[in-house]
Amino acid sequence: MNKPQQLPLDFEFRPAFGGADFLVTDSNREAVQWIDRWPDWLSPALVVYGPPASGKSHLAEVFRQKSQANVMTHQDLANDQPRDPAGAAGAWIIEDADRYLGDGPPEPLFHLFNQIKEGGGSLLLSGVLPPARWLVELADLSSRLNAAPTVGIGTPDDGLIAAVLVKLFADRQLRVSTDVIEYAVKRMERSLAAARNLVKALDALALAERREITVPLVRRVLAAGD
Repeated sequence: MNKPQQLPLDFEFRPAFGGADFLVTDSNREAVQWIDRWPDWLSPALVVYGPPASGKSHLAEVFRQKSQANVMTHQDLANDQPRDPAGAAGAWIIEDADRYLGDGPPEPLFHLFNQIKEGGGSLLLSGVLPPARWLVELADLSSRLNAAPTVGIGTPDDGLIAAVLVKLFADRQLRVSTDVIEYAVKRMERSLAAARNLVKALDALALAERREITVPLVRRVLAAGD
């Protein structure tokens, strides 16, 4: 693997989650382009799928801030809200829609689809798998889901995780060696959430012990998380 300082770190960062940076790379670029294109969607719905901790929730927050979208919980959906087409105008977000369909009745989501279409709204759905592989027991809903534009987000690779770590440390005004980045990348979970948690834990421990962030410190934090 290339040394972290040799990795191309010319990624695009954008504000989200109250000021935290969102990293745009090849793994999520198509999904980001769809969000940027809103409200000029040709379909009332967009489905974004990818493995856990790949950045779907982060992307949904970018969409929420851009569109002032309403975040609908699974309980709201099960209660069949909103109940009229006018109430479904604007933008809506349902995260983990595939999980909802595995646990809840499909009719409320079908009704919401119709209401959003009639009300001229937009719906962002997320899931782990593409909608063609969701458990949908209502044929009409399955048809609508499969007709919606679908875009995947990939699992972060070593280069992306290294870039995220470098940026997160820089945000905290922490200077670390390339050996620290390389050691962490080889051993940590491949997720953006894990990168944030690792940097936060290292910052806290280094401050408490009044020491620099070194490979042994990274080893301790990673071992404590096992």
